[in-house]
Amino acid sequence: MDRFERQVILPGLGKSGQDKLRKASVLVIGAGGLGCPVLLYLAAAGVGRIGVVDGDEVSLSNLNRQVLFGEKDLGKNKAEQAVAFFQNKYSDINWFAFPEFITVSNAAQILKSYDLIIDGSDNFPTRYLVNDACVLARKPLVFGAIYQHEGQVAIFNIYHHSSNYRDLYPTMPSATEIPNCAQTGVIGVLPGIIGNLMALEAIKWITGLGKVLDNKVLFFNSLSSETYTVEVSPQFKSRAAAPLDWEAYQAMNYELACEGIEQLEWDDAFQRAGHGTLLVDVREPDELPPLVCSVLFKAPLSDFSSYLDQLGDAEAVFFFCQSGIRSQKAALQFKAEYPDKTIFSIRGGINALKTSQFRNG
Repeated sequence: MDRFERQVILPGLGKSGQDKLRKASVLVIGAGGLGCPVLLYLAAAGVGRIGVVDGDEVSLSNLNRQVLFGEKDLGKNKAEQAVAFFQNKYSDINWFAFPEFITVSNAAQILKSYDLIIDGSDNFPTRYLVNDACVLARKPLVFGAIYQHEGQVAIFNIYHHSSNYRDLYPTMPSATEIPNCAQTGVIGVLPGIIGNLMALEAIKWITGLGKVLDNKVLFFNSLSSETYTVEVSPQFKSRAAAPLDWEAYQAMNYELACEGIEQLEWDDAFQRAGHGTLLVDVREPDELPPLVCSVLFKAPLSDFSSYLDQLGDAEAVFFFCQSGIRSQKAALQFKAEYPDKTIFSIRGGINALKTSQFRNG
């Protein structure tokens, strides 16, 4: 008995649809709360080649919603662990792990060999970055996002008259305007629902089954279990800020375009710390894990304004928090007082810090 028997007999899909799935290649950006269910059901459906992009590591707080991972995966790269999980599960799928964050430098190379892109990222700069890369590469893009009790799903860029993410959100919001689930909380079933809807849109697009959400956004509210759709039309004016070619794309700084502070990786932060540079922890005193560092300064965001004078003597200040949102807020506040200082927010906060770096202090 073929493992795809139940969907092959489905009216509208059949053997031809299954063959399309087998020949398809899909790139999933983000193996988090949205990416995990997307990957589960794309693999179960028989998509032939799947790539996973994620530079983050599994943390304990991920486990209520990132269902591919368990305690044995803590501290390991999400993309690599997701691929390892599926390689032991399905031998007929070609898997590729990209244990890095998507950037303007690597996007064109990573996207080029995939038919469909699925964005499961959790921040605005990455969503605009991925959208613009898909437009330039002429790749269809399945989009999904959650905020507290609501989620949204769409598919962009599938025809010449199709809308893209910039039509839905023409103005880039501030990097600190809408926090991710690390600040607002999330019940794990919501990204599971939205991720499954994203996988469904991908399967429909690949096979031609039913109607995809072209020029529509589906909204789902988990408190009421209600859904509704909103029409989205291409707005050429809204795309004026988008790069016109790959050269312009690679010159873009999406973090700054979202009115944020430029971000720095932990390795770079540690290398540059010292000699007039401070590493500033803006988490509250009871937040874990602690970081031990000779140039560490603690300035909780709840009382941050009282620390501004003490930070003013530093030549450069690198801010961090738990996940990278509050550090943006602190950095913006500090920059307003000291515009000539060298200021960075550390990407991903303490959650992105490797376990070995904790041990090394």
